Amino acid sequence: MKGIYLNKNISRRVELGHPWIFANEVNRGKALDAAAKPGEIVNVFTYDKKFIGRGYINPQSQIMVRLLTRDKDELIDEGFFLNRIRKAWEYRQRIGYTENCRLVFGEADDLPQLIIDKFNDYFVIQTLALGIDAWKPAIVKALETIFTPRGIYERNDVPVRELEGLAQQKGFLSAPFDTNIIIRENGIRFHVDIANGQKTGFFLDQQDNRRAIQHIVKGADVLGAFCYTGSFEISAAFYGARSVLGLDISQAAIDMCNRNALLNGLENTCRFECVNAFDVLKEWSKDGKQWDVVMLDPPSFTKNRASIDKAVAGYKEINLRGMKLVRPGGFLVTSSCTNLVQPKLFLETIQAAALDAKRRLREVTFNAQSADHPIIPGQENTQYLKFLVVQVI
Repeated sequence: MKGIYLNKNISRRVELGHPWIFANEVNRGKALDAAAKPGEIVNVFTYDKKFIGRGYINPQSQIMVRLLTRDKDELIDEGFFLNRIRKAWEYRQRIGYTENCRLVFGEADDLPQLIIDKFNDYFVIQTLALGIDAWKPAIVKALETIFTPRGIYERNDVPVRELEGLAQQKGFLSAPFDTNIIIRENGIRFHVDIANGQKTGFFLDQQDNRRAIQHIVKGADVLGAFCYTGSFEISAAFYGARSVLGLDISQAAIDMCNRNALLNGLENTCRFECVNAFDVLKEWSKDGKQWDVVMLDPPSFTKNRASIDKAVAGYKEINLRGMKLVRPGGFLVTSSCTNLVQPKLFLETIQAAALDAKRRLREVTFNAQSADHPIIPGQENTQYLKFLVVQVI
């Protein structure tokens, strides 16, 4: 097996457990084997020839190697992927995520750049790097062995694949099936469009957080912005809200919200409008409109470090508007899925918004993503979601 060596004077990040090896950490003058093909499995050594691990290489990528194992006796073959996916499933079962869950969360499950979401008996796969994409047949075979699924679909229609020299694509990895399915979460039913919905079709990472609003929404008038499929808004109605208004700029999203409300018999409680939430929240705050609970779940504001300041400004502005729409003593429910905005910075941003809004906050809960998306200390990319509930006084 081909091998690469790291530079002598680099941080101990890789030795301490991080699975990524950047191109500038590799010693070009010392045995970067020119015959190593993109996607091939290689051994990684320190400058003084100590074995670190084994992973797949892509010289075209800024992250040149992603480690799969640190056991020098462990082979990377079909059995390796079967065992890793089985271990990932055992973990989800032990912590209570069995019906719908993120079965594999990339680096957090020692399978870098592999995402597998389980929607009951259906599975959606993303292989986001060249090295893991090469093992897609083995991954599909492992799922068939462990689960006997009703269907497997790939949602590789994401731009990040192009950085690895991969084409965007989506389609069936099993016999074709109806990709419009229904799942159950917290006793609530939701339509999921596996083929055309955002990401893998449904945001499973908020499933615990949707349950966390159950007490504050009872008997409340609720406003939800960036509602997408209406998962938070439908949950609020299910938990006893008096009225729910959801906003989204996409008519397709609004149509799905209405379908989900009808599916649960909540169409008389929920109303959805296709509007630009940024503009409407600003207008309504000037008009003095208020709700008992305001929920904000915007898309990521940045994908790169160069625009973090703009992202923070965006979060501050939208939460400022949201706070002004909360009746005194009501609640703001707010999220950020921008992994580059770390929890401390997010909380500081919310507090800055409160100062500008001249409102005082009382923290109710502050969570990350649900536990089927495990966080690995020292790997910031595994901790991306911030979910905050505050009372606005």
